[in-house]
Amino acid sequence: DEGTDDNKQQVIDVVHSFRLNETSFDKKSYLSHLKGYMKEVKQKMKDNGAGDDQVTEFEKNAQAYAKKIIANFGDYEFLIGESMNPDGMVILLNYREDGMTPYVTLWKHGLKEQKV
Repeated sequence: DEGTDDNKQQVIDVVHSFRLNETSFDKKSYLSHLKGYMKEVKQKMKDNGAGDDQVTEFEKNAQAYAKKIIANFGDYEFLIGESMNPDGMVILLNYREDGMTPYVTLWKHGLKEQKV
C-alpha cells in the first residue's frame, strides 16, 4: 500500500491545463450562440485582412460543420474558458469510437496565437 494514492483523479489534460469549465446548451441556444460567434469571427477575419473569398470559404465550412454538430448534438460536452466569457468560443468535447479517448473541437479561425 505504501506509495499508492487512492485519491488520484483522472482528468482530461487540455481541460485541466486550460482550466476549462463545462456549460450546457440545448440545440436552440447553441445555434443562437454559434450564429453570434461566427458573425464575430467573420468580422475579425475581415479586420485582419482576410479577403472575401477566405471569409466565404470559412462560412461555407463552418455551416457544414455546424450541421454535423447538431446531428450529433447529444454526443458533445460544451466547455468554456476560465473567464466564462459568454461571447467567447465554446469548445466541444467528444470521445472517439472506443468511448475512452477524448478529443476537442475548436474553431481555428477563432483562435489567437500567443507567444509563451
